Amino acid sequence: MTEHETPKQRRLDARSLRGLAHPLRMQLLDALRDHGPATASQLAERLGESSGATSYHLRQLADHGFVEDAPELGRGRERWWQAVAQGLAYDSTDFEDASPEVRGLTEVFLQEGAARHARELAAWLGTRDAWSPAWSRATDMSDMKLRLTPDLALELIEKMHELIDGYRDREIAADAPEAEQVRVHTHLFPIDTK
Repeated sequence: MTEHETPKQRRLDARSLRGLAHPLRMQLLDALRDHGPATASQLAERLGESSGATSYHLRQLADHGFVEDAPELGRGRERWWQAVAQGLAYDSTDFEDASPEVRGLTEVFLQEGAARHARELAAWLGTRDAWSPAWSRATDMSDMKLRLTPDLALELIEKMHELIDGYRDREIAADAPEAEQVRVHTHLFPIDTK
């Protein structure tokens, strides 16, 4: 990924990666970003985990600045959590000289991110007939191949991110007719053609 970040993104470093690179923590953060504030018990039910596990991992996420209390929602001893940022920015150059431990955490983070993309795409494919024809026409699952240098690949990534970020100013109100939250996945990587 590039250095280009939006204000709603959290740039990962070695310390924050230690707090995030765990499958359940990443799922908890995703659930809070996708569905809004929730309690540990609500998240446990949503994810099929124990509330003890979700409570522990939420505290770890809070210690590393990924989630925070949503005190306006809590009543009595009920503790609500919310995501601090709506996105993550990972720049591989920040981890080039990382220790073996941090490289292992990077691997967990990247593999879980790729697995999430696959789960989201599979979920869409499994439910696409339930969406309106307008939404069915407004989806994309493309596969393109180019021959680029690393510099041109970085330029393309930056331009794709700029294009997507340009739509943040055009976001539609949640209650607008046919408005839905969309997910954009981008992947750019070299392939072995030998």
